[in-house]
Amino acid sequence: MTDRPLDLDAVQAFVRITELGSFTRAAEVMQTTQAGISLKLKRLEDRLGCRLLERTPRHVELSARGAAFLGHARELLAVHDRTLAAFASARQRLTIGISDHVAGPELPALIARMNAQDAQLLIDIRIGSSGDLLQSYDRRELDTVIVRLHAGRTDGKLLTQERFGWFAAAGWQHRVGEPLPLATMAQPCGVRALAEQLLDTAGIPWTEVFVGGGVAAVAAAVMAGLGVAALAPRMLPLGCVDVGPKLGLPDLPRLPVLLHSRVREARAREAVDALSAAFRSVARN
Repeated sequence: MTDRPLDLDAVQAFVRITELGSFTRAAEVMQTTQAGISLKLKRLEDRLGCRLLERTPRHVELSARGAAFLGHARELLAVHDRTLAAFASARQRLTIGISDHVAGPELPALIARMNAQDAQLLIDIRIGSSGDLLQSYDRRELDTVIVRLHAGRTDGKLLTQERFGWFAAAGWQHRVGEPLPLATMAQPCGVRALAEQLLDTAGIPWTEVFVGGGVAAVAAAVMAGLGVAALAPRMLPLGCVDVGPKLGLPDLPRLPVLLHSRVREARAREAVDALSAAFRSVARN
């Protein structure tokens, strides 16, 4: 009797027939045919070596052995459901921070790449400044961060180096004799600090005309013609132009993008590797 496990589908069929009093209604609930339900019940009865239901033309009744088995059947199904629920709630979580200067418009495609790698992995992505994300990472609030090189940090794995330029809307004109109008990210922002330092070193007067809480807001200000912003080309819609050479602005260096990760478990590591590879591809293109 104990050499083969019970078929849970057959046990569920028995309970449904008992609860609904009908093979036909049980088949509808289980999205199968009446013949399929009958076959499941027969397999269960053969496995237990006894008749569980007494069938009549008008209704279905439990046999004595069936009545004795019903409580055990319900308990078996309940344990099965609790086990699945516990597994679902224990899905592995991967918390990733991505710098706003790094995420860009390709973020949906990058998330899709990770999901394709492991659809059962719970991915928690947070966008912020490199400095804030690194602090959260050091507090172990994030498993992985992808950020710009931050002053005072020498750790991290280099993913790529990305070109930056001084971008403005097509047709935008700088008024001669006035300070360079800058659209910038809010502090702290390493790109903002670098851009301002380069302008000061070159002796170019500038003034902030817009401060955005994210790259998307800064890009919108550029498109609206408010001024110039130091951004990677992929962060801006088509139509923006690099006005740096025309205005004699200092060259912006290629800025490194670094991966900081403490992930060691294989599934999460593979997802992080997939994200890193996808980002390198995006940056190259």
